[in-house]
Amino acid sequence: MSHRNTAECGSETSAGREKHEVRAENIPTFLSRMRSIVSFYICYLLCLALGLACVVCVCLWNSRWRGGFAWDGSALQFNWHPVLMVTGLVVLYGNGAVLYRVPLTWGQNKLPWKLLHATLMFLALVLSIVGLCAVFGFHNAKNIANLYSLHSWIGIAAVALFAIQWVVGMAGFLLPCSPISLRALLKPVHVWMGGSILWLSIAACISGINEKLFFVLTGTQAYNNLPSEALLGNSLGVLIVAFGLVVLMILSNHKWQRPDSSPEVLAYTVRI
Repeated sequence: MSHRNTAECGSETSAGREKHEVRAENIPTFLSRMRSIVSFYICYLLCLALGLACVVCVCLWNSRWRGGFAWDGSALQFNWHPVLMVTGLVVLYGNGAVLYRVPLTWGQNKLPWKLLHATLMFLALVLSIVGLCAVFGFHNAKNIANLYSLHSWIGIAAVALFAIQWVVGMAGFLLPCSPISLRALLKPVHVWMGGSILWLSIAACISGINEKLFFVLTGTQAYNNLPSEALLGNSLGVLIVAFGLVVLMILSNHKWQRPDSSPEVLAYTVRI
């Protein structure tokens, strides 16, 4: 009897030791995961702050230095163009792109987050299209040629690819009838195209800011004298590039990728 009790105590002690060892082995993994999550949220907050700074700067530039906003074919109508393009094609687009990287979205039904992603991208696309309407309307009212500059070519290419990307994304990832094999085929293309569109958008905004400053800063307020408007415009360009770099860092970090969803989630199985 005593031997039996001794054996049982020994097995319990061994089991307890194994559990303790498993917990000890999990501690470094847990700490590494926590560091990764904390570093993500630091980058994400930086992304939000830079995006807000971009919107504030472009609004300040066009309201204080360019006279404000209107929709009457005048230069005030043109002022909507940089505001809407920076806000939609860069800031909203970039924030929509990193949405799936937020750890808060992991381990949950992916459908609501897909809908939010699609909504943010749709809003970004609408703002971009309205921004194009603003500049085309201004050019037509002043008999200025359209689509003659490198800036305009890059910008129109970015918006066109964005529209195609959104339609294909809706059809391939949100329609319940789309097969899982098609989604698996589209996903790497969708991700690559998304990053490419962001950098085309940034290139269009940077070239547009530079072009506008060259057009409006003349005489005693020449661009090469770096008046206050030039400093603000250049600062806006730097903020846009910094925002893009932070978005790219978030998207390229494999530790921050959303874990692959199960086929049930991909197929939008509804659990009641």
